[in-house]
Amino acid sequence: MSTLEQTLATIPRTPPQGIADAVRERWDSLTKPRGSLGRLEESIVRLAEIQNTTKPTTERRAMYVFCGEHGITEEGVSLYPSVVTREMVKNFVRGGAAINVLCRHHAIQTFVVDAGVSGPKFEGTLDRRIAEGTRNFLHGPAMSRGQALAAIESGIELAGEAAERFDITGVGEMGIGNSTSASAILCVFTGATPDEATGRGAGLDDAGLAHKCNVLTAALAKHACDAADPLAVVSAFAGFEIAMMAGFILGAAAHKLPVVIDGFISGAAFLIARAFYPAIAAHVFFGHRSAEHGHARLLETGHAPLLDLGMRLGEGTGAALAIGLLTSAVSLYREMATFAEAAVSDTNQKESTSK
Repeated sequence: MSTLEQTLATIPRTPPQGIADAVRERWDSLTKPRGSLGRLEESIVRLAEIQNTTKPTTERRAMYVFCGEHGITEEGVSLYPSVVTREMVKNFVRGGAAINVLCRHHAIQTFVVDAGVSGPKFEGTLDRRIAEGTRNFLHGPAMSRGQALAAIESGIELAGEAAERFDITGVGEMGIGNSTSASAILCVFTGATPDEATGRGAGLDDAGLAHKCNVLTAALAKHACDAADPLAVVSAFAGFEIAMMAGFILGAAAHKLPVVIDGFISGAAFLIARAFYPAIAAHVFFGHRSAEHGHARLLETGHAPLLDLGMRLGEGTGAALAIGLLTSAVSLYREMATFAEAAVSDTNQKESTSK
């Protein structure tokens, strides 16, 4: 049995019994009107179910930024050349990017994962490089089927390592051209049209957007991928960083490690993970609603994000902010006084007994 098959067999099929009821009972015992913290309350219910405890925690926090280069950039689908991926990895390692700032502010340990960046290997990154970037999927598969499986299983293994050290993790990415890969994946798994799936990425103008959509249309026509064969979809269109994120999401679920998904690109990784394990949404959080055009279609499947700030930076920035929000919610859940402790009349109890 492969690592992927073992992982899929290990993911809990149903939520642990009694956890949700116990967490809701505590929320209702705290000095506030019942349900007054809105979705924060249900977010902690989900966190508790994933961690299989009535005392969920986010004390040990980590962010994994997966990086890879894309051959599709040869078609001019991005405002920036592929070399910017490597330059940004250096910036991550030096601590100068937006994700570094947010992670420092929220006490989130940051890991930069080299999933497939060209050139000499970096000091200060986690070396999981599959190859020096993918091939141009307008002319053939982005990677071999074997490379696709290797990237997914590398992500699974990385999640196993993370589960031994952290209570919650976020996933983000960097890869010039990866919004085109994500759009292709969205089309295959949701039936979205290229027009619905294609966005401006790093800032394309109208002409650039139209060209990107045309490239995507041609690439989809070239690869007759079956959504029922997710490894074929990964091979055809994904980047190594996207495939590795998908594996990380699956591996984390198997180890009861909550994952906060960032935006559109990491959302595409979620779609891959969901194709392998349809109930994976119960094991993750969606950090924010990206302004990237295709993300709205991805979220139509009922996955409500924690934040909606009009962001589209990537890197894990939305996930970092969402981890900060979840950490605040955990503090409320664990530190607020109950009605009995505060000697406050329990209006929640009065309401429930009067019905």
